[in-house]
Amino acid sequence: MYIGLLAWVMLHAGPAQAALWSITYPRPLSENDMRAEYPVALLTLALEKTGVKYSLLPSERILLQGKALRRLKENREVNVVWSMTDVQRERDLLPIRIPIAKGLIGWRVFLTTKNQLAQFSQINSKSGLRAMTPVQGEEWPDTKILQANGFNVFTVPEYEEAMGILQTRQASFFPRSVIEVISELESGTLPADIVLEKRLALYYPTAMYFFVNRGNPTLARLIETGLQRAIEDGSFDALFESTYQETFKRLELDKRQIFMLDNPALPEETPLEDKALWHQPRGTNVNR
Repeated sequence: MYIGLLAWVMLHAGPAQAALWSITYPRPLSENDMRAEYPVALLTLALEKTGVKYSLLPSERILLQGKALRRLKENREVNVVWSMTDVQRERDLLPIRIPIAKGLIGWRVFLTTKNQLAQFSQINSKSGLRAMTPVQGEEWPDTKILQANGFNVFTVPEYEEAMGILQTRQASFFPRSVIEVISELESGTLPADIVLEKRLALYYPTAMYFFVNRGNPTLARLIETGLQRAIEDGSFDALFESTYQETFKRLELDKRQIFMLDNPALPEETPLEDKALWHQPRGTNVNR
């Protein structure tokens, strides 16, 4: 799985030395679920930069995000998870505060149904968008962010259920990160009437980090060291650009009306001041 990106990583990484680390991450939903491709490639790059010997494998079972985070807190089944941060997650787990997707997790475009698409053409303000109902996962930080900004959010226990909620018009749109949505649309698993809305987007400041168990600071330091070395030698940015350059073209974020939301759950320790860790897609203009 992920042959292309992993081959790129191995080509740009340094030599491995002695010491063995066994690292397990949550198994994706299916072989067609490519959302894990970049995080796994970046984690591989970071580990290669440290020079340690390691095994990096998916968990035996499929673990959806909420369960994966609980298993990580319990130190069972997985020992690293990537996820969007919030205050509670940083209390429960040990974050490595380098945004692995450079803040793109907070750039959101919308999935909707063909029969609801036309109503978005009339929306030109944040208040207009607030009149519509988004669907999100019950345990996702995004849900609290949308609620704090005045949205009436329809929540579902699992990702797959969101599509049925759109189809029954109990919700109008499903905000998806720009780093996820292309893979989802190309997975072949979405209902035929689910489409991408092309005029609007949301942005809120947030980060997706690698998390480890709070009792495993040595692993956290290892991953952080590797990420820092990849930042310093340019291989982090090279992997990021090679992964998402086509995504920016296809989503045409520079042509969208983008509304900014506040994120009251953003931890104070988020390194917003370090501009090298963040990326704003070229040509975008965020309406505050």
